[in-house]
This record gives sequence, C-alpha cells and structure tokens, in this order.
Amino acid sequence: MRSGPCPPEGLPLPGINAVVPSVVESVNRTTHHSGENVRKQFAIGLLCAFTAIAATAQNTPKPAPADTADPVIIKYGNGEIRKSEFEAAIATLPAEYQGYVAGAGKRAFAEDYLRMKMLAAEAEKNGLDKDAEVQAQLQLMRANALATAQLARLEAGITVSDAEVQAAYDARKSELEQAKARHILIAFKGSPAAQPGKPELTEEQAKAKADELRAKIVAGADFAEIAKNESDDLGSGSRGGDLGSFGKGQMVPEFDKAVFENKVGEVGPVVRTQFGYHIVQVQERGAAPMTEVRPSIEKELKDKKLQDMLEGMKVAAKATFDDAYFATPPAATPAASN
Repeated sequence: MRSGPCPPEGLPLPGINAVVPSVVESVNRTTHHSGENVRKQFAIGLLCAFTAIAATAQNTPKPAPADTADPVIIKYGNGEIRKSEFEAAIATLPAEYQGYVAGAGKRAFAEDYLRMKMLAAEAEKNGLDKDAEVQAQLQLMRANALATAQLARLEAGITVSDAEVQAAYDARKSELEQAKARHILIAFKGSPAAQPGKPELTEEQAKAKADELRAKIVAGADFAEIAKNESDDLGSGSRGGDLGSFGKGQMVPEFDKAVFENKVGEVGPVVRTQFGYHIVQVQERGAAPMTEVRPSIEKELKDKKLQDMLEGMKVAAKATFDDAYFATPPAATPAASN
C-alpha cells in the first residue's frame, strides 16, 4: 500500500567523509584478486585514508615518550603511529562507520592507514610533495578540512526557540496530519497482491465482492473478522485490517485521498488502486503531536538558518559567476538514422 520508502538522506559533508570507501573496501576485502583489482582497491583505500590523515594532520600529537595513556600501536621503519593519531583518523568517519572500524574492522583500516603513511613518506623522499599537481590537491584538501570545521562551528552556534518551533508546527499542521486506519483488500487478476492458489477475480468480480463485504460491515458484521478471513493483504489482514498510523503521501494516491477525506469511523465507498478494491475505515485522524515531530522541525529550522548564513556569506562577498563559462551546454543532436 505504501508508495515506497523515502530516499535516504545523503551525508552532508564531502572530503573527510570520502574515507568511507576505505572502510567498505576493508569490509569486502578477500584474499585473492587479480592484479588489476588489487591495484584498484589499493588505490581507493590509500586515497581515502589519505583524506582522513589530511583532516587530522594539524591535530596529530608530536612523538612523545611511550606511556599507557597514548601507546604506540604501530611501528614501521623509523616511524610510529600512536593510539591518539589512529583514533583521531577514525573520528573523521561518519558515525555509522565508526563502530565497525573501532571494532571488527580496526585491523583492516589500520592496514590501509599504514600503507598510506609509508607511501606518503616515500613520496616526500622522492620530492613528490613539491609536485604542482600534488600541491594543488593538498591545498584543496586543506581548504575542505577548514571549511568543514567552520561549518561545524556555525552549526553548533545555531539555536531555535520554542516559539519558532511552535510557529512552524502551526503553519504545517495540514502537512503533518496523520491517520490511523484499517482496510480489507480484494485483489483482481494481475494485482501485485493477488494470492497464489486463490480463484482469480476479474475487476468486476473483485469490486462486486468488495461492495458485498462492505454492505455486511455497514449492517453490523465485524470488520476485523472479515479482514482476517477475506483480505488479500495478508499482513494487515492478520491484524484485523489494521494499518497503524501514517502521514499524508505515504500511501498510494487513491487510498491516501480516501483516508484523508472520509469521515472518521465511517466505512467509506470502495476504493480502487493498482492492488485491487479496498474497504477502508478511518479510526483516528489529526496532526502528529508536537513531541513526535519536534526533532524534525528543529532540524529543518536549523538547516534553513545555516543555508541563510551561507547565502549571506556569498552575498557579502559579492560573488559573481562567469555566465558564459557556466552556461548550460546545448542538447546533443540525435544521430541521423540510416
């Protein structure tokens, strides 16, 4: 019934978070690969680990006498990596990956980290740190790390008042409306909900059956019992047709319209969707309680304030763009058919 899950939110900050593929590579790493695949994996892991190092370089503690508080955890040649440095690199990962890298993936991530450190040291010996292209990349990574830090500082300073949250809630009450409903589905031939082994019904037959069952319910038959025995939505049917609570736009359009227009308690007219014919009863309807939606409202308000601040920075800087350079390229001309 639901039209599908919302797309996940993307990670907001580039650059530092680019270390994620290194973790993924560590998760998926196998013992044997072709030479080409090994080179590709290795390059990705090193690039991502290098991004993490660039992000933490300024805060990396200088070598100090070994102690229990910050022990050396990796030694190589004339170099060493202390616990504080390694954990600072882990801290640059998005929260959803930190748990894995701090646990089962710790050694695999350390392997990538060590390879990066050794290659970086060799690169400096060979003077690659003076290479113009490398210098440009380092400058970009430094700018990105600084921008990320400044963005975090701006976000930390943004607050929203109770009055702002209440005003936003009041303005969006119609959007925040949700309903609790139950239904009985009678599927027709070709429906995604059609049950194997049950007689196939034409659209006319399915509607006639739904109308007949609705009439019984209106006359006093038990909705839940009929749902358990007749509904082709087996999940909700086992619960007496109960769909729980949901907001506007979460169901397919025809069903959504009926739920948010029918009177509460009424068994409305049969509704057709691509799944079949539905007998629908709205049990409750109203705006989602403030306690439930407050976190999302606060986030939206903070995001809006942050966006306004960033836009204000651009305006204050009197930024301009070369329209000729950034013009939309003309559409490609279709190749002539022979």
